[in-house]
Amino acid sequence: MDWRDNLIKIEPYVAGEQPNKTDFIKLNANENPYPPSPKVAAAIREFDAARLKKYPSANAVGLVKAIADREGLKPENVFAGNGTDDVLSLCFRAFFNSDKPVIFPDITYSFNTVWCDILRIPYETIPVDADFNIDPADYARPNGGVVIANPNAPTSIGRGLDFIREILENNRDSVVIIDEAYVDFGGVTALPLLKDYENLVITRTFSKSRSMAGMRLGWAMGGAEVISAIYAAKDSMNSYPVDSIAQAAGIASIEDEEYFQATLKKVISTRERLTKELRLMGFKLPDSQTNFVFATHPDISAIDIFNHLKTKDIYVRWFNKPKIDNYLRITIGTDEETDKLIDELKELVVEEKWRKREHALNSGWIGE
Repeated sequence: MDWRDNLIKIEPYVAGEQPNKTDFIKLNANENPYPPSPKVAAAIREFDAARLKKYPSANAVGLVKAIADREGLKPENVFAGNGTDDVLSLCFRAFFNSDKPVIFPDITYSFNTVWCDILRIPYETIPVDADFNIDPADYARPNGGVVIANPNAPTSIGRGLDFIREILENNRDSVVIIDEAYVDFGGVTALPLLKDYENLVITRTFSKSRSMAGMRLGWAMGGAEVISAIYAAKDSMNSYPVDSIAQAAGIASIEDEEYFQATLKKVISTRERLTKELRLMGFKLPDSQTNFVFATHPDISAIDIFNHLKTKDIYVRWFNKPKIDNYLRITIGTDEETDKLIDELKELVVEEKWRKREHALNSGWIGE
């Protein structure tokens, strides 16, 4: 036996490419193109470094209260962690301890399978339909837990409260996690259902709509019992609370509602403009409720578009996976970035039309 036999054997999560340069357009990680609230910058700038000699608030009390106040909850209904990935991994540890499989869609956030593999949690993926929709009836089966991203990624499709309620009604004996990382961009939150379902947990992030991907902040909302279980998992696994600077920045972001809404409005407006332009170019894409679009073109392969854009220093996301390998996930950038993307795609589409016409002429398929 070799010591290498004891090394972890797992297929890790693969994030969007991070080029080692600065002069490019990065539309492959669903980051917000705008900076966080000026109040966040002020909170960081004015932070008293002397406070760093002390450990931070173990349960991020101030941040938890700010989130709870905004969402109309009590502090015992909120857990704050170091990014939603941290929060979700703790949720998997806290809730999924059955011999029954956890279930989630086959096309969704791909970290789900990584957590299940590393924690040795049995799981099953349930196929979405041909239009990438999730059928709630598929989740009326024995399971050890349910995880649904709503709106879903990478498909950008969001569903309403009736959809979530049906899943909850069919899973009274399992914890149901609704990942709302993108809900602020036009989705429907499951928050109104918390009062009716003690087994519902909702996760959110500061990384997308609050422009704080570099700060690593996320949170969960649910009944006091499920939130207590997340704390128990955290305190049993590590003692790493949200750091003091991040807590201060998070509070400042939550308290600046005006800036938050203004930024959302800009992203949504650009998304609608990009959607219209893509469809005029022949792209097919669902109506997005996220800060990205999920598009395919009938005449040009996704990998060819992906590679072409890279030569122009525009990075979008291509997934080398079944069912979605001819789609691109394109993050919404600034208007200037979006204009450059549109111009490059228009040029590519026109070139493809002429190439096909020339090929047809040379092949004798059409007359001159």
